[in-house]
Amino acid sequence: MFALSTDRSKPLNVDADHWQSTQSQTGKAGDPDITKLDGNVVMTQGSMQAHAGHATIYKNPSGIADANGNYGSLTRIVLIGQPAHLQQIHDGDCGLVTADADSIDYDNLNGIALLTGNVSVIQHGKGEFHGQRMRYNTNTGEMESGDASPDSRVHMVMQPKAAQSRPAANADCSKAAAAATH
Repeated sequence: MFALSTDRSKPLNVDADHWQSTQSQTGKAGDPDITKLDGNVVMTQGSMQAHAGHATIYKNPSGIADANGNYGSLTRIVLIGQPAHLQQIHDGDCGLVTADADSIDYDNLNGIALLTGNVSVIQHGKGEFHGQRMRYNTNTGEMESGDASPDSRVHMVMQPKAAQSRPAANADCSKAAAAATH
């Protein structure tokens, strides 16, 4: 379950009823530019689509480079909604993955998404997950949820192995991405 590698090279398009932007006061790392969005927030970047009631985008100031040498890059996006919704096509199998939660906090620098509150993740044709918290590493595909406490419960549905063939690991997912965005 890895995001389409081509999505990160696409522009991030954002629509909302209201936005407020605050520039870094120091222009240094650790003091990001912050954009707050409210009301019917919609973000698209390649095959990725997000919908939320509220969102906050954190960016490095224009003079600060990330580990890859990119200046002014996004460092974190927080989506809040009832629920916040995220969907994306994934490399390899060209499968659609949808996620809903009260909050989706994505650390772009480390590729970690933390979903909290009424979490539902569906890998279409593969299975689904429901719980109150999930940590998802978008770089490795590792997912983790729950703990040893008596109140912690997770629910998963794993679909039986499909008889149809899967696309090759280097498959072109552009048709699946175009279908998912319409």
